[in-house]
Amino acid sequence: MRVLSRYFVLVFILLSSCKPHISLSGATIPPEAKTVSVGFFANNTTLGAPSLSQRFTEKLRDVVSQQTSLALVRTGGDLQFEGFIQDYQVSPLAASGSDNAAMNRLTITVSVKYSNPFDKSKSFDQTFSAFSDFASTKNLATEEPVLVQEIYRQLTENIFNKAFNNW
Repeated sequence: MRVLSRYFVLVFILLSSCKPHISLSGATIPPEAKTVSVGFFANNTTLGAPSLSQRFTEKLRDVVSQQTSLALVRTGGDLQFEGFIQDYQVSPLAASGSDNAAMNRLTITVSVKYSNPFDKSKSFDQTFSAFSDFASTKNLATEEPVLVQEIYRQLTENIFNKAFNNW
């Protein structure tokens, strides 16, 4: 019985030392990584509010810091996110009987480069797009804060999952 319990302890120690760190959110984080940096995401679009950059950058920083145990640093993190807002567009979605759009779609596209020097296969340079629809009878300037908040939620969730959950 003693030999069997020692065997289980040895197996447990070996298995626990080989696993990558998993946070409470289920994110897989390299055990060597202690910090993460999220660079400023500039707005490279011709449309959209000037605050788009700041709001997106802060949203991504919040998601990463809330869902991982990594320390958030301004630059030079063990894991790094950088990029820019690539596109901001409003397009008609569904036509009504009078040739006017009944619904419009706001789409935001973000270009993201994620660097993971501990496992280069997890690094990526990719664009992410998300959208939210609104009635054409609504004013975009009035609806934009809520639409952008929902789009940023989708974008940051997708970016986080790609970086830390391998989706």
